[in-house]
Amino acid sequence: MTSAPLAARLTDAAGPLFFPVTAYAPDGSVDLDVFRAHVRKGVDAGAAAVFACCGTGEFHALDPEEFRLVVAAAVEETAGRVPVVAGAGYGTALAARYARLAEEAGADGLLAMPPYLVVAGQEGLLAHYTALAAATSLETIVYQRDNAVFTPETVVALAATPGIIGLKDGYGDLDLMQRIVSAVRTGLPGEDFLYFNGLPTAELTGPAYRGIGVTLYSSAVFAFAPDIALAFYRALESGDDDLAGALLDHFYRPLVELRGKGHGYAVSLVKAGVRLEGLDVGPVRTPLTEPPAAHVEELGVIIANGRALLEKYSAREAR
Repeated sequence: MTSAPLAARLTDAAGPLFFPVTAYAPDGSVDLDVFRAHVRKGVDAGAAAVFACCGTGEFHALDPEEFRLVVAAAVEETAGRVPVVAGAGYGTALAARYARLAEEAGADGLLAMPPYLVVAGQEGLLAHYTALAAATSLETIVYQRDNAVFTPETVVALAATPGIIGLKDGYGDLDLMQRIVSAVRTGLPGEDFLYFNGLPTAELTGPAYRGIGVTLYSSAVFAFAPDIALAFYRALESGDDDLAGALLDHFYRPLVELRGKGHGYAVSLVKAGVRLEGLDVGPVRTPLTEPPAAHVEELGVIIANGRALLEKYSAREAR
């Protein structure tokens, strides 16, 4: 296991951030063997980090013991090759409990998700995340979305909080994000605070986020089509606008349009994609539901189109 801080390892990330799904057996229990295979495949494919039991991993559906087992399996399977970040959420006391379980399981850090149900003011949000960061020695990334949207001033305070190393944005307001980046840069000069694009299909907004300096992003696509996700990542990094644009037009945009056809598709459609690729990770747990067969078939066509593009551009490079 590496002793390097999580912030440093993520700063040097050379690939997409992998958010594995949680696998379930036919009887509904967590299937750790299949989950391990899923994690192993992702790490071998080039993931820069594994974010276990987060949104795509159905954190909301796992009891504490299941959570601990899944995080521990991710830690054991990665064996220090890449960092493992675990989700933590709900109210402050319960979020701190999950954080301690993640620390006991060997995680390298936490993704702190929004508090459950309540809509709190900025002072309350700051107190919540400050308490969560203090609950363990793990470095913490705060997830901005839904009922946890921050003013630039609050993010400056979060960035100054010991243990909080970054902000993952799932809200999608670029004007707000630019003001946040500027406020932290001027309010805490020299602070190495990390920013992540955490929208459901982050690649679609990747070029826009790169324009304000946000290059790290979560890739749901990497869970079921790591070859396409890696090709897009490398195209962005190398400035291959032709390939990046083609994938945006003919893979990512159709995928996002399909995702918009059902509730909870940011999770259930990803899980369907993993099954299409030959790994039976089981269905989602309620209250999420499975996409109908027609949507799964459409997903298969989108994946095939993405791979056809990769073959086309690979042939171009070979000339």
